[in-house]
Amino acid sequence: MSGWVVVVGSISVDLTVQAATLPRPGETVVNGTLTRSGGGKSANQACAAARFGAATRYLGAVGDDAMANEALASVSGEGIDVSACLRMPGVPTAVALIMVDAAGENQIAVASGANGALTGPAVTSALAGLEPPAGSVLLLAFEVSDEVNVAAARWAASRGMTIVVDPAPARPLAPELVALHPILKPNETEALQLTGAATPEAAALALHELTGAAVIVTLGAAGAMLVDPVHGGPDSVPSPTVETIDATGAGDVLGGILGACLASGASLRPALSWAVTGAALSTLGPGARGALPTQPEVRQLMGKVTGG
Repeated sequence: MSGWVVVVGSISVDLTVQAATLPRPGETVVNGTLTRSGGGKSANQACAAARFGAATRYLGAVGDDAMANEALASVSGEGIDVSACLRMPGVPTAVALIMVDAAGENQIAVASGANGALTGPAVTSALAGLEPPAGSVLLLAFEVSDEVNVAAARWAASRGMTIVVDPAPARPLAPELVALHPILKPNETEALQLTGAATPEAAALALHELTGAAVIVTLGAAGAMLVDPVHGGPDSVPSPTVETIDATGAGDVLGGILGACLASGASLRPALSWAVTGAALSTLGPGARGALPTQPEVRQLMGKVTGG
């Protein structure tokens, strides 16, 4: 029996404008195209895990406004259990404003709303009734408070779950979280910010020394690098080359698929290969969830790359 993927963290409604270029400070860029969709790093990871075939539970917070049902429906529509989600009275549902240029690069600003109002005690209470099977995985990110992440991580650690943390947007790592030995999954910029290291390789090694656990540094179109306690590293996990339309949320897709593979019993290195390939496929559509890949789609692309 496979474990669950449990995701605790942010959810939002994303308003994305695709334009030829990203605006500079004080500049207005016109003739863009608007897309409205579900978002939030944690909700994106949950959707990616579910689309890949994992039994997925999501816990986050929405407001009591018109966007709340829209945000939750975008997650539950993927077959995800959202019964533990919380509604925060008098607080707006989070909204992300995203700009994407013709090359797929993006800028994002988030009004955190209910994500920022979520508390550790509320998470502990909401998780109390969940009893995930052996092999389950918890996914966390930094669009909610340290208090929330530590509460969720302690719940997971007490049940022997694997904990994967996407420290984005980057901020200092809470000692209480580090003490639980999570797998860290920053991107290159975040890894450098977290450590002050000069290179991604040095940052990966520094984070591994800090946590004693595996560290994945994602490198966009170049794939990822991995340091783990068994094989050392850092070792490269390359990404297949695709014609990127929009890279928004690719790191979230990588995290979701990684969690799904680990929950299915895969070891870390092959799980990361699947996740990197899935992240590449996700850039072929607009928005954070515009091209969430299924397991057969990822397998097909991996076969093309390896000649299988």
